[in-house]
Amino acid sequence: MPHLLARPRLLRLAVTALALVTTCAPAAGAEAGGAPVAFWVNPHTAASHQAAVWRAQKRGADARLVERIARRPQAEWLNKNRPGAVVRRYVEAAATAHRTAVLVTYFIPHRDCGDYSAGGAHSAAAYRRWIDGFASGLGTRGAYVVVEPDAVAQTEAGCTRADPRERFGLLAYAVRRIKRHPHTKVYLDAGNASWIPDERRLVGPLRAAGIAQADGFALNVSNYQTTRATSAYARRLAKALGGGKHYVIDTSRNGNGPYAGPQSWCNPPGRALGAPPTTRTGDRAADAYLWIKRPGESDGTCRGGPPAGRWWPQYALGLASRARG
Repeated sequence: MPHLLARPRLLRLAVTALALVTTCAPAAGAEAGGAPVAFWVNPHTAASHQAAVWRAQKRGADARLVERIARRPQAEWLNKNRPGAVVRRYVEAAATAHRTAVLVTYFIPHRDCGDYSAGGAHSAAAYRRWIDGFASGLGTRGAYVVVEPDAVAQTEAGCTRADPRERFGLLAYAVRRIKRHPHTKVYLDAGNASWIPDERRLVGPLRAAGIAQADGFALNVSNYQTTRATSAYARRLAKALGGGKHYVIDTSRNGNGPYAGPQSWCNPPGRALGAPPTTRTGDRAADAYLWIKRPGESDGTCRGGPPAGRWWPQYALGLASRARG
């Protein structure tokens, strides 16, 4: 498949099609009491390239299904060194299209959950430099930024070797540093409704991690909990934090809710795309429904999937084919 994706003609088809979507798609909605927010659609995604390949192969039905993913705004994950130039490219492309980019910082030391707690920056100092670079790329363009999925809930669950005091200090640094930039909204990740069922356990960690300086918290990133269950959890968590905090919910793959079998978090069968990204949520405390996890990217090598983060066409087709509307 990679050699097909590299063909210039197919890439031109993908870029042309998605450029039309980027400039012509309807506005994403309106924040409670604020102006409408339209989120940016990146025309250079694996989903858009896949659609072009399948159209060239006369697989029109499959191409139309995967375009349900390609035409929606999705978050851009930053998890490599020197992020400033990449952030700048994204926010400037979004501004050119009169849209707002959604970005994710994913570089905290000991990032991954498990015995080795690998991934991310090699030290606290390296992480602070990385965040400085990320923030510098924002300039005055602004974005919605989700800070470090899993980092807080992971620490509370005890599945990381990271020192809690150091980790929460780094998260608070990231929130403060990014929040300095105008027109930028910052949401500190708080896991999902099934991970730490007693939301009160997250109050201390979130406060230590800088929730007071953030616009709010993010829930359900890369998970499958329903929007209804997540919203109820969010309201309880906001109340436990003292009230007033807003939140965003990842709806990218929660159309059929969670899987009841084993390894429910990892490429579960039978799932579906959820509600499209929008700021018209019907809940004044819910700033947006976002596609933070990119639908069609694997959760890991379970159930025959490729490594985490890799595009998996078959799984993408399943998500899209089961989506409502």
